[in-house]
Amino acid sequence: MSATTVPPAQTVHDARIPLRGHLRHTGALVRRNLLWIRQDPESMFDAVLFPIVFTLLFVYVFGGSIGQALGGGQEAYVQYIVPGLMAMMGMNMAQGVGTGFNQDFNSGVMDRFRSLPIGRGSVLFAKIAVELVRMLIATTILMVVGVLVGFDITNWPGLLAAVGLSAVFGSALMWIFLTLGVTMKNAQSVQAMGFLVLMPLQFGSSIFAPPQSMPDWLESFTEYNPLSSLADAARGLMVGGPVAHDLWMTLGWTVAITAVMAPVAIHKFRTKD
Repeated sequence: MSATTVPPAQTVHDARIPLRGHLRHTGALVRRNLLWIRQDPESMFDAVLFPIVFTLLFVYVFGGSIGQALGGGQEAYVQYIVPGLMAMMGMNMAQGVGTGFNQDFNSGVMDRFRSLPIGRGSVLFAKIAVELVRMLIATTILMVVGVLVGFDITNWPGLLAAVGLSAVFGSALMWIFLTLGVTMKNAQSVQAMGFLVLMPLQFGSSIFAPPQSMPDWLESFTEYNPLSSLADAARGLMVGGPVAHDLWMTLGWTVAITAVMAPVAIHKFRTKD
């Protein structure tokens, strides 16, 4: 059934589905998406390879020079970059949920979902839940590689808190890319738009290098960049340092992005032609 033939009563019915029904639908869709990954293991390549490639690339290519600026050589840079890459993980996984969502629309899968008596939000929440699983797998690989190249885990509660903070912020970003997945024509467009958003935010932040070494105008930009707040909060939790300000900034960005983009994504999904 095409999206244009979904009866209006279906949307009314969606509002009457109880919370337990939404949870049941979300669980069933999560299982469906996990089974799809099992049948298509290549879809996990980005989650597996991204943390390996980026950790090795930045540690062994830039670690010596930036580490000297930090006052400790490559070993100091490892302690700096690993929490930063954890912050970066959520953003890259968020882009993947947008392209996958768009492909599901173009293949007709979403038309079938919207013709069924299930909660519309359940489809999107299931996508986010599965993407968070992929993100946790990528984060685990990142930490393993980080330890192998010299990262010293001294604060396990802080590490777990940093992982949770990155997951919460990443889930907020996923609403942005779910909206792009609904509104843009194809997956290539979603990737291109994601690239235009990701690159300035990632490299104009404190993820890879301390902002003090940047020009004044760029250093000012990093102060308001939510990725800088997330990266600095993760460093404070994992290796020590100030945490409170960056933690609250990250949580504030998370709430604001979710409050704005989640209703937009769900509305676009319900009304897409």
